[in-house]
Parts: sequence; structure tokens; C-alpha cells
Amino acid sequence: MPLPFATVAELNDRLKATSSRTEMTRLLAEFLHAVPAAEIRPAVLLSIGRALPEADSRTLNVSGAALWEAIRRVFPAPDPVYHRVFTAAEDVGVGLRALMTQLGAGPAPGAPPLTVPEVYAGFLELTSIAGPGSQQRRLQVLCDLLARATPSEAEYLAKNVVREMRSGVGEGVMVEAIAQAAGVPPALVRRANMLAGDLGLVAEAALLQGTTALSRVAVEYFRPIKPMLAQVADTVAEAIQIQGGQCALEYKLDGARVQIHRRDDRVAIFSRRLSDLTASLPEIVEQVLSGLGCEHCIVEGEVIAIGPGGRPLPFQELMRRLGRVRDLARMRREVPVALWLFDALAQGEVPLLERPYLERWQLLTHLAGRVPLAPRLVTADLRAGEDFMREATDAGHEGVMVKRLDAAYTPGQRGKAWLKVKSAVTADLAIVGADWGYGRRHGWLSNYHLAARDEETGALVMVGKTFKGPTDAVFREMTARLLALETHRTAGSVFVRPEIVAEVIFNSVHRSAVYPGGVGLRFSRILRFRDDKPVDEVDTIQFLRALHERDAAKAASRLD
Repeated sequence: MPLPFATVAELNDRLKATSSRTEMTRLLAEFLHAVPAAEIRPAVLLSIGRALPEADSRTLNVSGAALWEAIRRVFPAPDPVYHRVFTAAEDVGVGLRALMTQLGAGPAPGAPPLTVPEVYAGFLELTSIAGPGSQQRRLQVLCDLLARATPSEAEYLAKNVVREMRSGVGEGVMVEAIAQAAGVPPALVRRANMLAGDLGLVAEAALLQGTTALSRVAVEYFRPIKPMLAQVADTVAEAIQIQGGQCALEYKLDGARVQIHRRDDRVAIFSRRLSDLTASLPEIVEQVLSGLGCEHCIVEGEVIAIGPGGRPLPFQELMRRLGRVRDLARMRREVPVALWLFDALAQGEVPLLERPYLERWQLLTHLAGRVPLAPRLVTADLRAGEDFMREATDAGHEGVMVKRLDAAYTPGQRGKAWLKVKSAVTADLAIVGADWGYGRRHGWLSNYHLAARDEETGALVMVGKTFKGPTDAVFREMTARLLALETHRTAGSVFVRPEIVAEVIFNSVHRSAVYPGGVGLRFSRILRFRDDKPVDEVDTIQFLRALHERDAAKAASRLD
């Protein structure tokens, strides 16, 4: 008998009720034991709010407006009822559950219960609907699912659409649960997930075949690997000290990070979000085919927009190119781009992820051929490192990356093996809502609600608001984008699915009783929007708290 979707809803209710990671892991492992073998993959993905795995380039193609229209169509009510219910709710799923409870809504008597395979099939159908009338057909699929849902099931249907479960369970907890349920080492599950980018398939392999199947998961050409992530250091001196002396410094190029797969004459270019950018960057494909010194490898680099004299253009100029497949000839003239490489992940059929960084770089110097490498310096000398940082910023780049020479490449993990040092303190934060502007900004959503991620629970935690930075043209564009992501609103604010990342510069982090994380940003301003960066990779509330503690300690030392 297929697994009822109610089981997923009940599981997430229980997960929300505990803050203990150990208890969450136990509940998930218990759930996994009960899932039929054929339904492990969809059950895992739907339980963590990811109807589609990370490495899957497809999307549900459902906007916030479409979800809202489906809710109104299936559960009609007066506008004041919607306003009251959704204003009080923490997210659209909770609001939908409350609305249905208030209306006494639910599936028709005698209707068969929703099952995990049916819900998963419905979401997959959404990805494939295209062409004339596609918007209405997608809306009908949503309506059909909601009409058969109980209030608790509807909550988690909506949360899967917006990809925000708020249960405290992220990939890390699910990895531990899979390992516990299958009786295999967590490190083996983690490694397989990093390479496959599909936690559902990894769970299936672990639960059905154990360590043997997990060990067989390997680097696969044209299936993108999660990028290794960096932490922040305040200064070059701090970074060199953390790396233990001798280390590599590379220019932190102000562009889009890309992963390039080449096998013979086939080339694919993937973004850090694992999206396929190949069609929008034909000159990079040409550069790889004509200049790369290997015909069978996976390398990593940075694509930047370049102006006169090869000087880098602002990141926002590059964003005009990424994913753009129309008017390419004109765009190539207006926004020329170039590639620099900084890592090698595979050579032929040999994966390089577990090799030390120094060895990977040495291999890269041979694999790169005529494709340039990111400017680099190996040193333990502070003055040389600071001079190199100055050279990078003088050339128009963001700063430097400081890398430990013996570090393996750890996909998807953020550690101290790689540190980024910027010329200004910034944080990448998720936009979770916005306020309507006034005066010159009347009619625009212009005061953005900014949130960091709690690395312990995975939840987004609001840390501030700002309307500073964007131009009028950007405010107009962002208003349209945010309204398409709307989940609910109050009189003066619109709350949105967290899909847009902003890089925010700020003066300092201060204690705050206003924001739930206990800290807020002072004098914040948006530098740019990071459409190349997924919300899962925004900076953490723990990072901001550490900044506050550091500044408080510095202030105290000056008073001594």
C-alpha cells in the first residue's frame, strides 16, 4: 500500500515540536524504516521540502501568485478572512492550515487519501508543463492536490512549493538519520550526497544496499558537484594565522563561480547553484574547446564581465548574461566575459576531490592549457600577503581567498580550509519580505527584510531591513520579482518565498531585542543581488553573532 502523505505531515509536526537534534534524527530514522522501498526517494525529498533534488535543473514553475490563486480558488473566503489568517501566520503553509481549519475545509467524504507517490508525481508534472495554456494547467494540478488535502497535508504541500519547511531539519540532520536507519557511517552518506546532489537517491542506496552502494557513488561527468564553501576572515593576517602559516592566496574575482565539465567536444558549464549556464556563455565554451589543455576533465573557475583594458565590470553587469539565451550576439558585444580557473576536480576518470589543494593546483597548471589561472601567491609572510590583497583590490577585485595547502575539496561544506578576505565587511542574506515605499518610492517594494540562516536548525532568522543601495530602476524590477514570490501580506508589507539573495554591507552588528536572532545590522546597504547564489548558502546568524562578539571585545580592550 502506498505511503499516505499524511505520514509526512505528521512527521513534520513532530519535528517542529522538538528542538533536539538527537530527537529529530531518531524520528526521521524511525520514519525511514517504515517507508516502502519504492517510495524512499520521494518520501525523503518531500520530508525536507525539496520536491526536486539539488542537482536537478528543473523547477516547479509555480510563482507565489499562482499558489495564492490556487488557495483562493479551492478555499474561497472573504478578503478580511484571508487578511486576518495569513497576517497572523508565520508562513504560507501555516496560514493555509489555519484557513482550512477555520473554514472546516478538507477532502470530500470518502475520497481516497493523498499518497506520497501521487504528490511526488504531481510535482513532477508541474516541471513538465509548457506551451500555450501552461499557466492554467499548472494551476489545475495545484488545485487538484489541495482539494484532496487535509489541513495538515495542505500545510506541507504549500511548504514544498515554497521550499521552506521550518521544521528545523536540513540536509545535515537527514544525512544523520539515513546513516542511523541504514547502520552506515554518516561520513559515507555525506560524501555520496555531495557527489550525487540527490539525497533521495542516496537514502535509497543506503537503506537498500548499504555501504556497498554508497561507496560506488562517484564523480559523474555532466552531473554537477556541490561547490566547496568558504568562511570569512577579517584580515589577511587572521587568515594566514588560521591556515597555520604557509598558504595560498588567490584573487577573489568579482564574478560568477562556474564548474566546467568537458569530455571530448562536449562542454557543460554549471553555476554554483548547479544550474546549466552553457547556452548563455558560448564564448566560454569556445575558450574551453580551443584553450583547455585536456579533453576529459572537470575544472572550476570564475567568469567575470570585462571592460576596456580587461578591467572587471561590476557583478550586476555579468548578471545580464547568466542564463540569457536571446540576443546573444548583441549581449556578447555589450557584456564580454572571460574565464579564470582556480581548481581541478577530476582528470579523466580519476576524481581529485580527496587530493590536497596543492596537488590539485599543480595538476590544474597542466590541465588549464591556454585558459588563464586566477592570480595566486603562496606565502607565510604577512607583508607579502597584504601587498597581494592590495594588488587584488587595486585591480578592481573583491579581495582574496586564502587556502590551506593540504586541504581536500569538500563539496557543499563550509569550513576554514578556505577563507575569504574582503576589503569591506559584507554578508549574503535572504530577502524574506519587503515594505511598500513612500515619497519617491511610492508604489515600490523598497525596504527589504533581510534574514540569515541558523546553521543548527536551517531556519531563516531576520536580522534587519534596508532600502539603501538600489537605484529606482532596480526598485521597479525587484518589486515585480518579489510580487511573483509573494506568500502573504499585511497592510504595509509583502512576505515572499526566500529565493533572492542580497549582498549587504554594514557598519557593525549590534544586540537587538527586535529581531529573533538577538542581533541586527547597523547602517546596512545593499551592494548587489546574488542571483548566482542559492538561499541555502546565505551567511549564518552564528557568523553575525561572532562579528558582534568580536567588535564588543575590541571595544572593551580599548577601554582597558
